[in-house]
Amino acid sequence: MAWYVNVGIYGRPEEKRQEEENVMINIYEVVETNNMIEKENLDVRTITLGISLLDCIDSDLKTLNEKIYRKIYDAAKDLVRTGEEISKEFGIPIVNKRISVTPIALIGGAACKTIQDFASIAQTLDKVAKEVGVNFIGGYSALVSKGMTAADELLIRSIPLALSTTERVCSSVNLGSTRTGINMDAVKLMGEMVKETAEFTKEQDSLGCAKLVVFCNAPDDNPFMAGAFHGVTEADKIINVGVSGPGVVKTALEKVRGENFEVLCETIKKTAFKVTRVGQLVAQEASKMLGVPFGIVDLSLAPTPAVGDSVADILCEIGLEYAGAPGTTAALALLNDQVKKGGVMASSYVGGLSGAFIPVSEDQGMIDAVTAGALTLEKLEAMTCVCSVGLDMIAIPGDTKATTISGIIADEMAIGMVNQKTTAVRIIPVIGKGVGEQVEFGGLLGYAPIMPVNQFSCDAFVNRGGRIPAPIHSFKN
Repeated sequence: MAWYVNVGIYGRPEEKRQEEENVMINIYEVVETNNMIEKENLDVRTITLGISLLDCIDSDLKTLNEKIYRKIYDAAKDLVRTGEEISKEFGIPIVNKRISVTPIALIGGAACKTIQDFASIAQTLDKVAKEVGVNFIGGYSALVSKGMTAADELLIRSIPLALSTTERVCSSVNLGSTRTGINMDAVKLMGEMVKETAEFTKEQDSLGCAKLVVFCNAPDDNPFMAGAFHGVTEADKIINVGVSGPGVVKTALEKVRGENFEVLCETIKKTAFKVTRVGQLVAQEASKMLGVPFGIVDLSLAPTPAVGDSVADILCEIGLEYAGAPGTTAALALLNDQVKKGGVMASSYVGGLSGAFIPVSEDQGMIDAVTAGALTLEKLEAMTCVCSVGLDMIAIPGDTKATTISGIIADEMAIGMVNQKTTAVRIIPVIGKGVGEQVEFGGLLGYAPIMPVNQFSCDAFVNRGGRIPAPIHSFKN
């Protein structure tokens, strides 16, 4: 990358050299990315404004909702316009402008005494999201990896009502961590809530579940939905940016077909570096224009249903007939690692999830693999051991039992806990549909074939209650 060489003039004041360096980097980076944007589906997937609601806490529900609305509106009223101006100035598509807030279980505990009370906060979030023009707002969340307060449990039980009465609200629950183990009481409850959310939104093919995700080791600074929330250790407001370029990586790999793994890895690293620099540029501009500190760049390869924007296609370019073929987990591990290595050289503040996403309904290559019989739920679970998230946007039969869903969640939480990584489950039991049928979610959520689920029972395991202890290697002190 030639634009890193001889940037600035020695002997000038440090401030002047830094200013010249920033200008040079900005100009050359925009030129560098023209082909990626026009031909390879490079985009900034999201600018996410994180907002702390801790100063909104109030024991009166009406006052609480008013404070939440006003805090978010004042902070985010210029977010969409800013994103559009940056996109126009630099020619970089910015697909989504989003908001994340402090987990609502923490904010609503003093005022909310019923499920309906918590749902009223979700409706306030939805109202202000519409007012400021963002497409999603995340943070209808609870953090219960070790135990649940009364407010945590009430919020979790309110999720079906909240997601069925709002359009833009996303919900997440952290059920486990490497440090604390897995809260199996919460895992059981979330299986029930996923099933109930599916029932509440069955007229939209159980769409509510597409806006609900459970985590192990959830990051505080994730800009991607449905799992974004604003962590309590974050500043009052922060800008986090998520970039995405599966098509860019695939195109780069097409030029090195037949080369050895060293060449393959170097190509992915260099491409990830370029993609991350685009995110860094957009984040810096948004931070300056909004007067909000820059948080992190999440350099995840996040696919869309568009042709040429697929993580599965990258795996095929690496050498697989379909995603799911033998070698898939190794290929995905290689891809994820090289994306991280390239990205961390491009920004001092890489965070969030940062790696490769493997959502079924949002990736045409994954859909094709499922349809061909190459990719199963069990193979996807194995792949989550080495990728960024977990079982994502998977449609399953609507008659799947809540305990079976809890068992699937428990397996994924265990992978995250033991491997000291973030894992997640966003699974959609589509009421009224079975294996072999298809469900259409629309937009970035795409469509998906209904995948079969193991029919053997895990009821006795899920119903034990209590916690699975943290692994021995969690003791770092």
